[in-house]
Amino acid sequence: MIALKHNTAIFLIVFIMKKSVCIIYLIFLIMMFSSSVNGQSIRLFAGTYTESGEKGLYLFDLNRAEGTFKLVSSSDAGPNPSYFCISKKYGMIYAANEEMKFKGGKGGGLTALKYDPQKGVAEKVTDLLVPAGGPCFISLSLAEDFLFMANYSSGSIAVIKLDNKGMPVSVTDTIIYKGEGGKVSHAHMISTDPAGKRVYLTDLGLDRIVIYNLDAATGKLRQIKDGVAKLPAGSGPRHFVFSLDGSKMYVICELNSTISFFNVDKDGGLKLIQTVSTLREGFKGESFCADIHLGKNGDFLYGSNRGENTIVTFKIGSDGKLTLAGRITCGGNWPRNFVIDPSGKYLLVGNEKSGNIVIFGINDKTGLPTEPGKDCKIKAPACLKF
Repeated sequence: MIALKHNTAIFLIVFIMKKSVCIIYLIFLIMMFSSSVNGQSIRLFAGTYTESGEKGLYLFDLNRAEGTFKLVSSSDAGPNPSYFCISKKYGMIYAANEEMKFKGGKGGGLTALKYDPQKGVAEKVTDLLVPAGGPCFISLSLAEDFLFMANYSSGSIAVIKLDNKGMPVSVTDTIIYKGEGGKVSHAHMISTDPAGKRVYLTDLGLDRIVIYNLDAATGKLRQIKDGVAKLPAGSGPRHFVFSLDGSKMYVICELNSTISFFNVDKDGGLKLIQTVSTLREGFKGESFCADIHLGKNGDFLYGSNRGENTIVTFKIGSDGKLTLAGRITCGGNWPRNFVIDPSGKYLLVGNEKSGNIVIFGINDKTGLPTEPGKDCKIKAPACLKF
C-alpha cells in the first residue's frame, strides 16, 4: 500500500471513502492540527536581579516548536526577586527579595503578586518583611498553606502563614543557625518531599541537610530524630531534587562540584550512597554548581556548572545510582538556574552573567540536551519557572 502525503492524495481518499467515514477522518485531522498549534506555546516566568527602579519579573510566551520567546509583560516584584514559586491553587506568585533591609526594617522581603493568565499580567498585591534577611529560596507546602524561605546571608529559615486567599499574613517560625568549627551557616534551599511529609534544608555553609516536621497548627518546624545528614567538609550542598516516588534524594554541591545520592528511609532520614563529580575529567578552571532537576520520566538527572558553563546529564539506574551520560555547553555564561518544560522535551537555561535564556531540545533516547537553540536576552536571569 502506498503512503499518500500530498493534498492530491487526500482528495483521492475523500473520493473513494464513504461520506460518513470521510467526515470523521477530516474532523480527526482538524482536531490533531488544533491540538498541535495550541500546544506549541507555554507561559514562562523569569525572575532577575535588579537595580533601582527596575522590574524583576518577566512573563514570556515560549513557542517550543520554533524556539522563540515573546515578552508578554513585566512586573514589579520588589528588589532582587532572585527566586520565586507559583501557587496554582490561588493564582499567586511569591517572590523572595534577596535583601538585608526591606520596607525600612532589617530583614529580607517577600512580595506576593496576583497572576491573571488570560491577560498575561502579574500585579503586586502585598509584601512582607521577613526576619534575618538575605533570602535566596522560597517554596510552598504541599497544601499551599505555608511558605518556606531559606536565608543565605543570615544563615536562617522562616515559615510564613498564608490565609484562605493565598495572602501571606504572618511569619510563624524563624530559626537562626549557629556557626560550627569556625564556619557560618548559609541556608540555601528549603522544600518538602513529594508527599509533603517532611521539610528538608540544605545548609551550604555547614555542609549538612537538616530534616523537619511541620506543625500545621502552629506553623512551627520541629527537627526529626537524627535529623541531620552530614556531607564532606567544603562540599557546600545547594539544591536538591527527589526521585518521583520520594525514595531517593539527589543533592548538588556548589563548592566541590559534585552530586550526592541519598536513600530516604520511611522516617525521612537520609543515607549517603554515592557521590559523583559534575565536571569533565581534567578540568582545571574555577567552577561552582548551581541547579539540579530530574527529567520528566525520572530516568535522567541534570545539573548546571557555573564556570565550566555546562549542563551535565546523568543516567539514573534502577538502584538510583548515577552514570555519566554527557554534557553540553549552557549557551552562555554562568548557568544559575534552569528548568525543564512540562512536556519533558525542552530544557531552558538562565545564564546570569551573559544575560540570556537559551532553549534546548532533549533527546528522548539519550536524555541529552541538543545543541543550544535560540535565546532571549534578559538582564541577570536568576530563576525560571513554568
